[in-house]
Amino acid sequence: MKKIMNFNKLAILFLVMLVAMSSCTKDLDITPQDDQDLLGEDFFATETAYKQLLAGVYANLSLTGVDGPGSSNIDGLDAGTSQFGRVLLYLQTLSADEMIWSYENDPGTREIQRNIWNADDPIILGMFGRTNVTIAFANNFLRETTDEKLASRNVSDATKAEIVKYRAEARLLRAMSYYYMMDLFGKANFTTEADAINAQPAAYNRQQLFDYVESELKAIEGDLADPKTNEHGRADKGVAWMILAKIYLNAEVYIGQAKYTECIDYCKKIIGGGYSLATNYLHNFMADNNTNSANNEIIFPLISDGTYVQNYGPTTVMINGSVGSLELNGAPLGVSAGGWGGALRLRKQFVQLFDASIFNNDSRNTIIKGSRPIDILDISDRDQGYILEKYSNATSTGGFGVDQTFVDTDFPLFRLADVYLMYIEAHLRGGAGASPADAVSYINAIRTRANNPQNNLTIGDLTLDFILDERARELHWEAHRRQDLIRYGRFTGGSYNWAWKGNGTNGIALPAHMNLYPIPSASLASNPNLTQNPGY
Repeated sequence: MKKIMNFNKLAILFLVMLVAMSSCTKDLDITPQDDQDLLGEDFFATETAYKQLLAGVYANLSLTGVDGPGSSNIDGLDAGTSQFGRVLLYLQTLSADEMIWSYENDPGTREIQRNIWNADDPIILGMFGRTNVTIAFANNFLRETTDEKLASRNVSDATKAEIVKYRAEARLLRAMSYYYMMDLFGKANFTTEADAINAQPAAYNRQQLFDYVESELKAIEGDLADPKTNEHGRADKGVAWMILAKIYLNAEVYIGQAKYTECIDYCKKIIGGGYSLATNYLHNFMADNNTNSANNEIIFPLISDGTYVQNYGPTTVMINGSVGSLELNGAPLGVSAGGWGGALRLRKQFVQLFDASIFNNDSRNTIIKGSRPIDILDISDRDQGYILEKYSNATSTGGFGVDQTFVDTDFPLFRLADVYLMYIEAHLRGGAGASPADAVSYINAIRTRANNPQNNLTIGDLTLDFILDERARELHWEAHRRQDLIRYGRFTGGSYNWAWKGNGTNGIALPAHMNLYPIPSASLASNPNLTQNPGY
């Protein structure tokens, strides 16, 4: 049984409750009130309190509230529209060419998957709000762990030394939140622990967010644990390097400057950090991916657990949603036989990436076709469109997760195969410092692991278009696709259309302003420093 950061479950929930209650979430004006009103000095009577408080920051990435998986600590949003991994999946994957959600009466989903969203969409509000909660929690932790406060509480030297690492982790989680705000919204409320608690947050633009994330991650690198040496679910140097590699790969989108050489530099750091590909591709998406061979590949997971960390997050959604309305294939996936009865299906354009015969035995091809039509002409008809069995609540040893709804499968937010593909792409885009021989070695390692017979590629086979397609085959349903399509200039405009893009059955062009999501109306109302993105 996995426990987030190996903490006692009651300590996690207790801390989430305390920190959540110490934050004003009305209208997503996430500004911690006086923490001493709630936590008090009694809370810090034992030095384990600091690790528990840090657990609350991490727990916000998986949990939504303290009254069970259906509760939410963000005012006005339910667990389904405010769980970090789930709304990230919706905004990065459901908005693009891989996934369709059947139940369009679920708040916000229709607008996201048809690309007709607006500033009142609850999923967009959920992402903006949840990232702000992580920032508020991190700021609160940092305020409680200053040298002055630790000295006043007579904290031991040994605990002070550990807190140096804890503070670096809190700063990393805050920087990661600003990274996602930069990517999705192009701007954000900006606060740190140095700001007065009740001060109106500043508004940072993309350039300012880029500069902050870059400098902050570099500043904390020395205080983070080395790769693969921290407890399961806790961040280390590898996570910081991954975020830096991501911002450099997308720097032309974010700040109009090419930083592919820097991307290669940080990919090389990660590759040299002791990670290795899982021996089996599907190990990355199973209930024991914290202990099977995926433990060597996953750089940072979002924790899920059928007992201690129950949530309606991305893996619970995708595994239950992978059960077909016709197939009733839930039992081998470790959920109820009927699951959610065809909740998730595949868009035609993604299926076609696996059409060539070389993908018949490719382990990444978990598409179930059966007697289904490939086209989805009616989104509400759960018998239209193929289904996918990439994620499961089964284990690599033949067992299953402990619960048939809330899965044990961690969501692999960052993993090594992505780094290999980023390295190759940055090289093809002109970055310096990459080895063509290494690039070929990395793509062939991915293909060999997938049992793909085309695993003897040469540098001449590697083109940008090939890498975009390979990223979809390798990383589908992992919350990367929108970002990839934007980087390639294919998300908006009409050069590449997919089923239901722009609310057209066969897809229509999107205006360029939709490369960014709107700032939620509630967030604009609560912070006059924020302005709406153009076009909304």
